[in-house]
Amino acid sequence: MDPLLEAKAHYTRRQFFGRSVMGVGTAALASLLGGDALGAVGGSAPRRGIPGLPDLPHFAPKAKRVIYLFQNGAPSHVDLFDYKPTLRAWHGKQIPDELAGGKRFSTMTGNQTARPVLAEITKFSQHGKSGAWVSDFLPKIAEISDDLCFVKSMHTEAVNHAPAITFFMTGSEMAGRPSMGAWLSYGLGSETEDLPAFVVMTSRDKEASCGQIFYDFYWGSGFLPTKYQGVAFRGAGDPVLYLSNPKGMSREVRRGMLDDLAQLNEIKRAEFGDPEIATRIAQYEMAYRMQASVPDLTDFSKETPAVLERYGPEVKRQGSYAYNCLMARRLAERGVRFIQVMHAGWDQHRNLNSQLKIQCEDTDAPSAALIRDLKKRGLLDDTLVIWGGEFGRTPFLQGKIEETKQWGRDHHPYAFTIFMAGGGVKPGFTYGATDDFGFNATENRVHVHDLQATILNQLGLNHERLTYRFQGRNFRLTDVHGKVVRDILA
Repeated sequence: MDPLLEAKAHYTRRQFFGRSVMGVGTAALASLLGGDALGAVGGSAPRRGIPGLPDLPHFAPKAKRVIYLFQNGAPSHVDLFDYKPTLRAWHGKQIPDELAGGKRFSTMTGNQTARPVLAEITKFSQHGKSGAWVSDFLPKIAEISDDLCFVKSMHTEAVNHAPAITFFMTGSEMAGRPSMGAWLSYGLGSETEDLPAFVVMTSRDKEASCGQIFYDFYWGSGFLPTKYQGVAFRGAGDPVLYLSNPKGMSREVRRGMLDDLAQLNEIKRAEFGDPEIATRIAQYEMAYRMQASVPDLTDFSKETPAVLERYGPEVKRQGSYAYNCLMARRLAERGVRFIQVMHAGWDQHRNLNSQLKIQCEDTDAPSAALIRDLKKRGLLDDTLVIWGGEFGRTPFLQGKIEETKQWGRDHHPYAFTIFMAGGGVKPGFTYGATDDFGFNATENRVHVHDLQATILNQLGLNHERLTYRFQGRNFRLTDVHGKVVRDILA
């Protein structure tokens, strides 16, 4: 075919498909923007949510939102929650080969011939009416143990951090799948138009002892439309880049500029029928609304001194874990669907004796304060809080037993502990168990996909039915696995 005729044919076809979807696209855009007219000056439309898919939720939800306190680097379960007197009795002795023999570990201990058992470096005691075992490194979490549901039989598949975190967040060890928050935004929409449905905040230990990187795909939308990806709040300056108007630009001028830009984008969207153009328009509008909502969100001046004190001395330092925990409560109050708080610093290969305590001091009070705060404000019942890392730590030592200052533990996917609160899970309850060494999950084992299925269940979603068709097949968060852990549900 003549190149000019071929180009004309393609152009005509593109125009045809673009214009044929214009009616549907306009309706979708109106839904995306919550019905606001693009030209409405001042954003005076009443605040309301943005709907998700029709016919969702599948059944009555117990929770409206999730706060995931993800502890990057993997807290040591045998030093914090899973009390094993056998470790002290075996301290310094070779761990039984029937446990560790043939198991896969990271390269740091994969070829280590001597694997001496390392006793817990903390002191354990039981707390509350439930009698939960908690380390003395976590006194504030211990105080609220009757509000917590401990799952001590978690297990996973990955042995390195990035694949293991990606597995928790997306259901796959390989990057590219939608994250959990993206799935929930896609399925359930948002309770607010003034803030994103899915917000992410990150922090790390001040000592920078842990080399964990926060990859964007931990909160990405994968093959879902990009409007569902998490919005990462920064740890300094404006929470979101370019949120503030340049000097000399008033809000009215910004409104007019967005209206003109929306019209130009609408022309291109009508021409090409690209849904990502609708996403771009919606994100501009979201940013405009956030210019009004974020200053109030980040203003802690109305918080009482007692509340601020509970979160700890770092609560006013933007970018700290304590600051992010208080922000999580304020985001929950304002209708944000999924709040992902990620804190790195738990990867204690050679500094367990020094860094574990520091990590606990940085995260203990803020984690407990958040749960207390939600409970006091009547938000805990319909907010599911999850605390945990991507795997556990080995009951045996990485390194040599005589080198006390360099004691550490390697990655351990075979058993570890997480805890949850609120959102319809049983308070003051411990589920599952490990063997005498805390090596293998032996009772009521819970896989990562089981946890994901349970989280979706609490938001009224059947994990097998929340799907998206991509490259010829239906995908879901739990892939082809997972079962709801009903024994932990209230």
